Amino acid sequence: MRILMINPNTSSALTDRLEAAARSVLSPGTVLETVTAATGVPYISTRTEALVGGLQTLEILAERHQDYDAAIVAAFGDPGLGAARELFDIPVVGLAEAGMLTACMMGGKFAIVTFAQALGPWYQECVEWHRMQDRCAGIFMAEGAFSAIEDVQDEKEAALIELSNRAIKEGQTDVIVLAGAPLAGLAPRIRDRLAVPVVDCAQAAIRQAETLAALRPRGAESGSFRRPAAKPSIGLSPALEARIAWK
Repeated sequence: MRILMINPNTSSALTDRLEAAARSVLSPGTVLETVTAATGVPYISTRTEALVGGLQTLEILAERHQDYDAAIVAAFGDPGLGAARELFDIPVVGLAEAGMLTACMMGGKFAIVTFAQALGPWYQECVEWHRMQDRCAGIFMAEGAFSAIEDVQDEKEAALIELSNRAIKEGQTDVIVLAGAPLAGLAPRIRDRLAVPVVDCAQAAIRQAETLAALRPRGAESGSFRRPAAKPSIGLSPALEARIAWK
């Protein structure tokens, strides 16, 4: 099978981290290819930036979806995920969704641990969009600045471990979800320093994508995620304009 991992952030260094984490658990015979957003911001942390990243997700899928069995939106918060599911027939997996659902298979409640305070409101809305409020023990955010997004997991490793242990103690937490594309690959490094399981969202996403691709679900012709009726548009990429217009 062939899986496309889309990084809606513009940082190719983050794409490299995501790809490395995914490849560490990739099944034999699965082909994984990655693509980085051409426009937008280095890392998404707000609602506005998520909208920009979501459009990049749709444009990339419009150009390339026919060559893959499944796709991954590789940014926590899953920008454009709902729209991608209603517009394309292949399974599309979100980084946040995969991490949270995988955590639910390991325990009752999970806590989200991330590297910056600014991410909190957007992540909370992501939890609510996925209807996971009752399973989420809280969002725990590290304080303080960092020098480079590509290296934030190394800079804040000790702080993230401390924060995770606080979440376990205060939030009655059964599983830790490390949130944010910059933290891809960190979970295997710190797993033995936490008292509960910890989920790497990039690893979870590739395995969930492989499962859905193997199941070969049909595209929805009814329900809220059926493909919208054809409509003209202006100013979009040619591939996305054609997809929306059913051309």
